[in-house]
Amino acid sequence: MALAGLGGMALQGAAGQPNIVLIISDDHGWTDYGFMGNKDVYTPHIDRLAKEGLTFTRGYVPASLCRPSLASIMTGLYPHQHRITGNDPTGNAKDPANRRRMVQVFQESHTIAGLLGKQGYGSHQSGKWWEGECQCGGFTECMTHGDVAKGGRHGDEGLKIGRQTMEPVFDFIDRQKAKPFFLWYAPFLPHTPHNPPARLMTRYVGRNLTEEMAKYYAMIEWLDETVGQLTQHLEKRGLAENTMIVYLADNGWVQKGKKLPFDSRSKLSPYDAGVRTPILVWAPKRVKAYRDEKNLVSSVDIATTVLPACGVKPTAGMPGLDLTNAAARAKRRSVFGSIFVHTSADIQRPAANLKYRWMIREQYKLIVPYAANKGLELWEGQGNAPWMKDATELFDIGADPFEEKDLAAVKPEVVKSLQGELDRWWKPA
Repeated sequence: MALAGLGGMALQGAAGQPNIVLIISDDHGWTDYGFMGNKDVYTPHIDRLAKEGLTFTRGYVPASLCRPSLASIMTGLYPHQHRITGNDPTGNAKDPANRRRMVQVFQESHTIAGLLGKQGYGSHQSGKWWEGECQCGGFTECMTHGDVAKGGRHGDEGLKIGRQTMEPVFDFIDRQKAKPFFLWYAPFLPHTPHNPPARLMTRYVGRNLTEEMAKYYAMIEWLDETVGQLTQHLEKRGLAENTMIVYLADNGWVQKGKKLPFDSRSKLSPYDAGVRTPILVWAPKRVKAYRDEKNLVSSVDIATTVLPACGVKPTAGMPGLDLTNAAARAKRRSVFGSIFVHTSADIQRPAANLKYRWMIREQYKLIVPYAANKGLELWEGQGNAPWMKDATELFDIGADPFEEKDLAAVKPEVVKSLQGELDRWWKPA
């Protein structure tokens, strides 16, 4: 068992350049794992990674929408830095030129795959991927073609991984031999459509669960099953000991009914149900097992954790820290994020798409609306969500983890202090 003061300290004498496996679940609530205390959902394989790895229960993504969230994971930058703030560009989303311009914005940032490629790494993309042909992200191999004319948007052929097959991933791993590799495994799970195999539904039918919740939990178990298949393949090939696995979700989800599939305070919102996710770093030969329930971490920390482990220096613009550095984690007090409209009004100017900025310092969370874009629809053509407010909100998420009691009016001094720190992080012009 790791000592509290040493959690995550890198072990000495580890093997050379490790393989990196990045597992990203899709639309997954932060409470919906066995290791996070959920007694209804079955996640033994992810639970194992949490037990044997460095586990952060207070992990966050800066944006609660898949494309900007995935871009932050890959670049180690906040959305206002890499400028991928929405899923689609304004205008005809099927226009190849429109989508190409957005991909070109993404290509202006360094990526984990591209930087590792310079160090001799082979890399493979499977699952969710928005940035056109995946070589645009620096991958050497990919499932996604990104051709709008052939249905390309957010993964196309890559979305078959996990749901239909694991062979492309296994084949890539088997062909690497002595070459270190980076694997992007971002299956379309538990994302809708919630159509799990009947064999997985048997665990949830007949319990005190709605049909929609039973299907959602079965989808999570399906995801977990593929995580088990992937880790077992690494072990079978004798690669697990020199592999670092990082796990997180791209954004949160709260399952509702048939007409409204998800709670409006989760995905696309600044609330914890949208932006919070556990983050796991599993590398038994390199990182001690430790469960960190205190320190705040972010998905922008993934690049600055993975790259040094592979002997690559993060770029100067990357704001994250190395998650395996316990001292650095202990010094951090705050994490930050921003919520933008689903369909970008301007792909060059992040502030033109901004709806909210948010930050957490210790137990307090501040949410600040961006008044200049008050009339801008969160989701083009579908208006704004019922949770949206024009006033600043403050929550004590230590005592109130589901953000039910706004304290802004009774703690103005906390609001003022956090507002100043938020503006120092990013104050849009």
